[in-house]
Amino acid sequence: MGNRHTDGGRVEILGVPVDMVSSDEAMGRFAAMMGAEGCCQIVTPNSEIIWSAAKDGELKGIISGADLIMPDGIGIVYASRIIGRPLGERVTGIDFLAKVLEWLAAGGGKAYFLGSKPGVAEKAAANMMEKYPGLHVAGARDGYFAEDEEEGIVAEINGSGADFLCVALGSPKQEKFISRNKGRLKVKVAIGVGGSFDVMAGVLKRAPEFYRKHGLEWLYRLKQQPYRIKRMAVLPLFLIRVLAKDGLRRRK
Repeated sequence: MGNRHTDGGRVEILGVPVDMVSSDEAMGRFAAMMGAEGCCQIVTPNSEIIWSAAKDGELKGIISGADLIMPDGIGIVYASRIIGRPLGERVTGIDFLAKVLEWLAAGGGKAYFLGSKPGVAEKAAANMMEKYPGLHVAGARDGYFAEDEEEGIVAEINGSGADFLCVALGSPKQEKFISRNKGRLKVKVAIGVGGSFDVMAGVLKRAPEFYRKHGLEWLYRLKQQPYRIKRMAVLPLFLIRVLAKDGLRRRK
């Protein structure tokens, strides 16, 4: 399936495209994918993922070729403003995922949860089926598997009858897993969901509304997981590089 662009088009940040979509537009495109042929890929890049993609040609190619590239992360919003093509809103992966699961529940759709630590995907699946009556999570398993087990996992996903696949292997592993197996997967849509299963399972608390409203979810997560400090340090470096590469060029 080819890329579906909205009227807003795409903005390039450090050479990596991001769709200029609202939450409602993203859901509209998801619904269209669910009625199309083949397996579509949705990616939800934040500043850390774009920073990695700028140096990882394979990841950049996967993002560029995805059917929907959602602006997840406050750094993406700031970068779009620096470039002069401001995004209307930030579409976070976890909020989008909640809407998708609600959509699937209403239509009797099936999902498959792959990834995270042992027991987490199963707990997340149980919680989501309780939260969204009508949702069927047809299968769930952790993300600890060897390369030679991948073919069997794809067969298991296909055998489950799932329409929608959530992969929580962390980036870039989750994006590369989906891209590598797109041709074999029978699901309609596959998306990398990062740490969403941890929140859905109750292992991690989601940031309160104040933090979310002010783009400070990263700070709340850092309080819960201090070991992420090195990864968080990417945000200021990312914005400095965007300013140097794109912001200053605009002023010439």
